[in-house]
Amino acid sequence: MKLSELGGERLLILGLGREGLESYRFIRHEFPEMDLGLADRLPLDSLSAEMRDSIDRDKRIKLHLGDEYLSQLASYDIVIRSPGVPMRAPELRAARNAGVRITSQTEIFLANCRARIVGVTGTKGKSTTASLIHAILKTTGFDTYLAGNIGIPPLRMLRRLGTDDVVVLELSSYQLDGVCYSPHIAVLLNITPEHLDLHGCFAAYVDAKRNITRFQTANDVLIYNPTHPTSAEIAASTAAQRVPFSLELDSDSVCYPENDCLMYRTDNAARSIVRISEINLPGRFNLENVMAAICASKVLGADSEAIATAVRNFEALPYRLERIGTWRGITFYDDPLATTPEATVAALEALGDRVATVMLGGYDRGIEMNGLARRLRGTGVSTVILFPPSGARIWSAIAREYHGIALPQRFSVAEMREAVALAFENTPPGRICLHSPASPSFGLFRDYADRGDQFRRYVRDLGSIT
Repeated sequence: MKLSELGGERLLILGLGREGLESYRFIRHEFPEMDLGLADRLPLDSLSAEMRDSIDRDKRIKLHLGDEYLSQLASYDIVIRSPGVPMRAPELRAARNAGVRITSQTEIFLANCRARIVGVTGTKGKSTTASLIHAILKTTGFDTYLAGNIGIPPLRMLRRLGTDDVVVLELSSYQLDGVCYSPHIAVLLNITPEHLDLHGCFAAYVDAKRNITRFQTANDVLIYNPTHPTSAEIAASTAAQRVPFSLELDSDSVCYPENDCLMYRTDNAARSIVRISEINLPGRFNLENVMAAICASKVLGADSEAIATAVRNFEALPYRLERIGTWRGITFYDDPLATTPEATVAALEALGDRVATVMLGGYDRGIEMNGLARRLRGTGVSTVILFPPSGARIWSAIAREYHGIALPQRFSVAEMREAVALAFENTPPGRICLHSPASPSFGLFRDYADRGDQFRRYVRDLGSIT
C-alpha cells in the first residue's frame, strides 16, 4: 500500500509486538496528527515497556486490548496487520469483506521502497541465504542492508534508502501472506509443510509463499530450484525471468556443482565460483543456500572473486546446525531451528554416520514423522533423547519403521539439563550429539533461542566436569 493511501483514513495497527511497535513508530512519524487505533490480545501491562511508554505519551490513540481486541476491526478503513495475526482469522476475513483494507509492514515497505530489494523465502535456509547475500554484496562494495525477519526492521530505514542501495529482505510466510507486491529479485528456497497451525493447510502456506513472485513482471527475476516440486510449480506461473540452480548437473541450471566446484553459467560459458571444500556450511541443503546466494549476487553484478571470498569467510548462523565444540571427545551440534522433520533429516544427512545421539521433540503440530523415522533407521544413531509432547509420537514412528531390527535406546526427558547429562553418558567419544528437535520449541521453552541457549550452557557446564 502506498503511503499516499494511508493519510486521512481511520487506521488500526493490529498486533503490538516487535513489528507492531515499528509500524506504530513509522506511522506516527509520517502522520503525527493522525488518530490511531492499537489492538492486541494482551492486556496493557503485558505489552513491552517500549510499547507502554509510547501509549502513555500518545494522546491520539484508541486502545483495543484483551480478549475482544478483534471486535472493532470494521470501524476502521485500514488495518496494518502484524505477522502474528493470521490472515485466516474470521474477524479479519469479515472486516475485509466489509471493505476494510488489510495491509502490513512488509507490504508498505515493498510498495514504497526506492532501493532494489532481494526477497528471500522458503521453509528453511532463509536467514542463512539472506545473510550470505548481504555478506557477498558488502564484500563487493554495495550499499546493502539486511532486513525483514532478520536484521533491521524495514520501515525504520525506508526514508533513507536510495535507488543505488540494495535491501536483502528475509520474508516468512506470515509476512508474505496477503501482500500485493513482490520484490525485484525473489529467491525461493525449498518449501515443506510448516506453520500449518496458523495457515490451516499446506495449500494456504504455499499460497502465502507464492506472493514472493506473484506480482513480479518481466523486468524482475525469480531464483529457484526446479528439482523441488513446489518451487517448480510456483515458478511455472511467474512472469519474471527465471534463474534456476540445482545440485544436479543440469543444462538448464545457471548454478550447479561440478567435481569440487560450484559453477555459474552465463551465455553458455560456465566458470568456477568457489570450491565446495572451502565452504564452512555442512550439508547438501546449505550448498543449495550458497547457490541461491551466488545467483542473486550475480544478477546484481557482484564480482566472482568477491563472491568466493565472502562464501569462504561465512560461518553458520547461531541456532542453525552450529558446531558448539567438543567436550570429553563428543562433538555437539545445535540446531533448534530445525522445527520440521525435513530439517532434522537434512541435518542428519549433513553430519553423516558420526551422529550417535539425537535430541528430538517439542510442541506437537501433528506433522507426520515417518520420514524422519525412516532416515534414522539408516544411520548410526544409537541413542534418542525425546522431549514432550511430540517425542512420544516420534518414538511411535521409529518403532513402526524399524521393522524388528534393534531399536536405539530411548530416554524421555522434560528439561534440558537432564537431556545433556544423558548425552554425555551415552554418546561414545569420537561421535556426535545432534540437538535437532523436528518440532517447535514453545511449551517447555520460550522459543528456539531459549532452547538452544540452554543446550549450549549445559553442554559447556557439564562438559567441564572431570
